[in-house]
Amino acid sequence: MSLLTGFTQPIDQSQQTFRLILKALSEPGYRVTLQGSPTWDRLNAASTAALLTLADQETPIQLSPELKSEQALTNIRFHSGAPLAERAEEVCFALFDSQLQATDLQALPRGSEISPEFSATVIVQLASLEQGTALRLTGPGIEHQRIISPQLPPALLDYLLNRPQRFPLGLDFLLTCGECLLALPRTTHVEVC
Repeated sequence: MSLLTGFTQPIDQSQQTFRLILKALSEPGYRVTLQGSPTWDRLNAASTAALLTLADQETPIQLSPELKSEQALTNIRFHSGAPLAERAEEVCFALFDSQLQATDLQALPRGSEISPEFSATVIVQLASLEQGTALRLTGPGIEHQRIISPQLPPALLDYLLNRPQRFPLGLDFLLTCGECLLALPRTTHVEVC
C-alpha cells in the first residue's frame, strides 16, 4: 500500500486549517474553504484536512464501510497516528458519507452530564452543501439566524431536527464537500424553513 502526501507545509497548513475549523464551529453554518488539502482514496479534501489537523494518537476514529479502505487507513495512521476505534464508545471522530444511518448515530458516544466533552465529532461527506432542504440555524455564534441547504442524508436531518439528547450532550457535525466545510455543533438549533 502506497503512502500519499499529507500537508505540503504541515505546520502552517495544520494551523491554518485549525483556525478555519474553529471559525466554522464558532459561526455555525458559515462555510470555510480548506485549500491545498490532499485527498486520500474516497476521502475528500476537507475531510482529509480535518483528520490531518484534529486526529492524533489519542483520538480513535471510525470510518463508514463506504469510506474505509486500506489506503485511507494506512495514510491516517501514518500522518496522524490516530487508531481505528475498536468499540463504538471509544470513537472521537467518525467519518460517514450520504449512506449514514440512524443506527450509526445512535452508536456514537454523546458524552455525559459530568463529561460532555467525551462525545464524538461526526464528519459527513456530502455531494453538495447547497440545493438540499432549507434549514434555519439559530443559537450561539449566529446573530439572528443563518439559512443553509446542504444535501443531508435523511438520518442526519432527523437527528438535527429532533436532537435526541439535551445539551450539553450530543454530537457535533462537520459537513464537507470537496474543499468546503461547515459545522453544526450541538449548541445549534436547527429547523426547516
